[in-house]
Amino acid sequence: MRTILITGPGGSGRTTLAAATALASAAEGTRTLVLGTDRTDTLGAALGVPTGPAPVQAAPGLTAWRPDAAQDFRKDLTALQDRASTALDLLGASRLDPDELTPLPGAEELALLRALRDAALSEKYDTLVVDLPPAPQALALLSLPEELRRYLRRLLPAERQAARALRPVLGRLAGVPMPAEWLYETAGRWDLELAAVEAVVADRDTVVRLVAEPGPAGAEALRTAGLGLALRGLRTDVVIANRVLPEASPDTWLAGPVAQQRKTLEEWRESHDVRTVAHLGHDPRGTDDLTALAVPGVQPAPPAADWPVTDRLDADGVLVWQIPLPGAIREELDLVRRGDELVVTAGRFRRIVPLPSALRRCTVDGAALREGELRIRFMPDPGLWPQSR
Repeated sequence: MRTILITGPGGSGRTTLAAATALASAAEGTRTLVLGTDRTDTLGAALGVPTGPAPVQAAPGLTAWRPDAAQDFRKDLTALQDRASTALDLLGASRLDPDELTPLPGAEELALLRALRDAALSEKYDTLVVDLPPAPQALALLSLPEELRRYLRRLLPAERQAARALRPVLGRLAGVPMPAEWLYETAGRWDLELAAVEAVVADRDTVVRLVAEPGPAGAEALRTAGLGLALRGLRTDVVIANRVLPEASPDTWLAGPVAQQRKTLEEWRESHDVRTVAHLGHDPRGTDDLTALAVPGVQPAPPAADWPVTDRLDADGVLVWQIPLPGAIREELDLVRRGDELVVTAGRFRRIVPLPSALRRCTVDGAALREGELRIRFMPDPGLWPQSR
């Protein structure tokens, strides 16, 4: 299934264009699901059909769904209390009733990730369109599965489960209780669920579509979002310039904004596949307005965003790891090696990535940023690198 994740700066009209993209996909004859994320029903307002926890048909071939984070939170916490009932009883804890539970910060993000996983694994649809939050929150959301899985591996390593038979003995010797079996089982289940979401986000048929208004603010937001997506290894299929004003207009006061939009679009086209959507003169509402926007439908998937390792041992004695970071600024880059991981910071974004196996036996020999690509040099460690006879 093809997945299109749509985001952009706040107020750029991303929800409207997510609805229009889904409608265009359905018009091409593909079974399409559009997934909303806003607490208020902005998706339903654009489609002209109320949306909520139960999927509804918004148009022929188009289903709309807006998950209820509160409902999912209550169900998950109730299930967790059931699994930990023995420990809670020993502590004399008073269990919480579902009616008194209020979602905690982060519940909405987890509910959306679960809905994304369930929709992508479903065989009911050919195309999934996701109306993500504004770009900064969307990037944090898309990085969540990878980061949570890393935390789980560090806090509850899977290899420690091999010593489950020794845990009672170790607990008595240490004088403290060892993690219970249900804790490892819960961590394992969470890891599987997060891995499924991570696989959907990293799938070769998943792309991110950026929406922005052409102008100074939109240009900076587009650069920042593109950098964050590149650091996560995510691909952009097209950039949609929304609310583009008409070039020929009898209103002379539009001359300045039109010239500014034209300049911004020329700059964007140098590095992006840009599609323009005209300003309708009013907020689009209903399928007729969405069709009039003429947004692009499903596009061919762009090439995978690889981070290749180049062998330059014969010429320079180093291996070079090439990380595409378009829009990166040298002064805002930082690298830290932590064992077999590399901490990469680019502007406001940060990612911890495992080193490829060959580079784990090397030491960092320097780095350089050239033409939007970070090139990190690694020199083989004589104590770890295989010696040729």
